Amino acid sequence: MRAAWVLLTALAALSAYYVYLPLPGTVSDPWKLMLLDATFRAAQQTCHLIHYLRLSHHLIVLNYLICTFDKLKSVSSEDINITDAVFDGVEVRVFEPPAKRDERLKRGVVYIHGGGWALASARTSLYNNLCRIMAESLNAVIVSVEYRLVPEVCFPEQFHDALRATKHFLQPDVLAEYSVDPSRIAISGDSAGGNLAAAVCQQLSKDEHLAIRPKLQALIYPVLQAFDFNTPSYQQNMNMPVLPRYVMINYWIDYFNGNYDLAHSLLINNHTALDVGQALSFRGRLNWTSLLPSSFKKNYKPVIQTTGKAEIIQEIPALLDVRAVPLLAENETLQLQPKTYILTCENDVLRDDGVMYAKRLENAGVEVTLDHFDDCFHGCMIFTIWPTDFSAGIQTRNSYIKWLDENL
Repeated sequence: MRAAWVLLTALAALSAYYVYLPLPGTVSDPWKLMLLDATFRAAQQTCHLIHYLRLSHHLIVLNYLICTFDKLKSVSSEDINITDAVFDGVEVRVFEPPAKRDERLKRGVVYIHGGGWALASARTSLYNNLCRIMAESLNAVIVSVEYRLVPEVCFPEQFHDALRATKHFLQPDVLAEYSVDPSRIAISGDSAGGNLAAAVCQQLSKDEHLAIRPKLQALIYPVLQAFDFNTPSYQQNMNMPVLPRYVMINYWIDYFNGNYDLAHSLLINNHTALDVGQALSFRGRLNWTSLLPSSFKKNYKPVIQTTGKAEIIQEIPALLDVRAVPLLAENETLQLQPKTYILTCENDVLRDDGVMYAKRLENAGVEVTLDHFDDCFHGCMIFTIWPTDFSAGIQTRNSYIKWLDENL
């Protein structure tokens, strides 16, 4: 009996050690966030072991686990009609509110889900619920894009899927079919979906043959650059749940079908060192010392290597491709962007990506709303239903939908 108590005590201590993370005092629901992060880390580590044993790709297994355990009940909204369709070869899920007597045309939102270009789905309960609530709250048609994922495909296929689905929806006959007002359409996404939304919006703005373009873009804690992994937010939040810096770097490597051996060189910015000629012309577009306010810069210093590894850019040229890294777009493209909403969280490695994009768009003459939350973390907006219900999720979701309602 005594041995059993000792064993239980040891297991409890080990579990507490695994779960506990020192978090900033401003983070909402800290213990719930620790438990969520511990669960995700355990799943990731198990999947990496399976990958190491060459039984399957770790991302395939992780996505399988996410979908298998995705048994959460949907928020009740019987009035929303949900259908699956194919837009120019790309699967989408369409959320339609009921038609009302003598109603004008509805608003429309193309939504692109997050998940590091590799995880989640428009059909998971988290995104299903978000889009249903958006359709209800905005009385809008929501098109949720089910783009193909890593490792099935890598960049630029996710971008192409999102672009094709969006252009298909923007056709006058398709908008008429769904009773959507051509002048009231937004494109939106969170995290990697925010990346795709921004890249698609830039591409649409340059398409001279496109008759209908989005009125707005709304980007939720978007990932927008792989040029500098030592911005103040990357340094400040390098170990923050649920997206530590090394995990974000690995998502980029997977997206580009690169080699994990490059991770350390990317982490210390060897790929954009001063002697890497391909990167020089982009450096002025991502100078966080001039783009960030002092409250975000704090006392952090830039990490700029004098000598680096030009072969990294040669091996992965997509690191500087604006279809993958929209923050590096030229000013002429930024001037063409529609009215923009960007939501950022203080406890997120990607905070500065969004803040810098907001500043560059503002400098280019675009009307921008930067909605920053001091107590929130990456991914929080989709965590609104039990058992992963966070006050941060409700807070950010309500603010996002409120802005869309007032501006779309």
